[in-house]
Amino acid sequence: MRTVKGKTDRVVVVGGGLSGLSAALYLAGRGRNVTVVEREEHPGGRVGRADVSGYRLDMGPTVLTMPDIIDDAMAAVGEKLTDRLELLPVHPAYNAVFAGGDTLKVHTDPTAMYAEVERFSSRKEADAYLQMRQWLTALYDTEFDGFIGANFDSPLSLLTPQLGRLLAMGGFRRWESVIRKFLSDERLLRVFTFQALYAGVPPQSALAVYAVIAYMDTVAGVYFPRGGMRALPDAMAAAAASAGVEFVYGATVSGIERSGSRATAVLTDGGQRIPADAVVLTTELPETYRLLDHAPRRLLKLRPAPSAVVAHVGVPAVDSSVGHHTILFGEAWKQTFTDIITDGRVMGDPSLLVTRPTAGDPSLAPPGRDLLYVLAPTPNTEVGTVNWDDATSSAYVEHMLGAVRERLPHVGDDMEVLSVVTPADWGRQGMLAGTPFALAHTFAQTGPFRPANTVRGVDNVVLAGSSTVPGVGVPTAVMSGRLAADRITGVPVRQANREVVGR
Repeated sequence: MRTVKGKTDRVVVVGGGLSGLSAALYLAGRGRNVTVVEREEHPGGRVGRADVSGYRLDMGPTVLTMPDIIDDAMAAVGEKLTDRLELLPVHPAYNAVFAGGDTLKVHTDPTAMYAEVERFSSRKEADAYLQMRQWLTALYDTEFDGFIGANFDSPLSLLTPQLGRLLAMGGFRRWESVIRKFLSDERLLRVFTFQALYAGVPPQSALAVYAVIAYMDTVAGVYFPRGGMRALPDAMAAAAASAGVEFVYGATVSGIERSGSRATAVLTDGGQRIPADAVVLTTELPETYRLLDHAPRRLLKLRPAPSAVVAHVGVPAVDSSVGHHTILFGEAWKQTFTDIITDGRVMGDPSLLVTRPTAGDPSLAPPGRDLLYVLAPTPNTEVGTVNWDDATSSAYVEHMLGAVRERLPHVGDDMEVLSVVTPADWGRQGMLAGTPFALAHTFAQTGPFRPANTVRGVDNVVLAGSSTVPGVGVPTAVMSGRLAADRITGVPVRQANREVVGR
């Protein structure tokens, strides 16, 4: 593995999101003097936040899986995640609601899920679920260290024993076709393949290696930090600060000072010059290339993932029948991918993720109220034909909320729209093609074919975040920070073996 040569005592991390915080923790734990420069007045990056009318909104991801990966980063400075925040397991991980009215509780406990699948479908499907669960567990166990958690210097880096095992397991076949080997109920198939939306590729064409996302939330489990998702970067930043990391908030990086092929300092729009022996950039890809005055040399054009519209809604308090995470599947499930990826239009029959964070922490809403986060996948602004800055936005949000009212009748009609974020808004935040999901996980953008975390022609700048390895998501963003730190310090001896859930 290539590493930064020369002195690396002082490292500047640009961006205080999860990847930047992870990099800062690992680097501080390995003896580097670290400064994090963040343009907002608080940590978090894409784990955004807003306070509206007594509600505390999570403006970024709402599903937290694999907290042990975050705990690894905290352990780099001798801390535990649970010493900094309270993590609540979410049971069930999801409620799935289908267009015909059928409902399924997605349990991570195998016995509970077996019984639920048997109730919902048949004993044959329940037996198949256990077999599929074993396959998902073996997939995760096989690919974690050698594929997800590895730096690649070239495609030849893939030629490892793990690659052979992944090939034998069907990891480079299509996600949906592999799951069909186990499950025949189309509704269950959706539950274990919808996660392909996170990867930005239809399950019919997504690589089966990304079924590891289904392992993360349907086997390893889903969690919620009390205080909302914002509590996660707050905890990581507090641990980093205790370990000596310096934070510069409210400062936008305007340039990278260089001497030859090395970065020597980070410059801010406030006139600050922060000397650096190495730099970790977690900025959005267009901004990264601007700061480095670098245009990547790729045979294929980068393909952004689909985007999303997110509506934050206040409602009168609901009962426990509305779970923490609910997936509302539309009838036209396969058409969804054609709509948003191929045709560039909104879903005619929306499938939605509805999160009720107040199920885990009622203090996130005023007394007697609940908070809902409603996400609809949409085309990104590169392929989309929608003008999100005209009346289309409010009309589509009403269409989304109409589907929520119809499929979750306990929510009722009294909805107070607190905030709406559209692809146009993501674009104004600097996100490529107006998508918070960065680059789609096509084969040409997977592993060593994804934009690398090293930059040709710049010897001591390393990248982290969703657009580089290993990819999109909370666990992978945290891992990208560790991979960036490894590029600077080399890989230390691992201290512990990872526990794999589900065996």
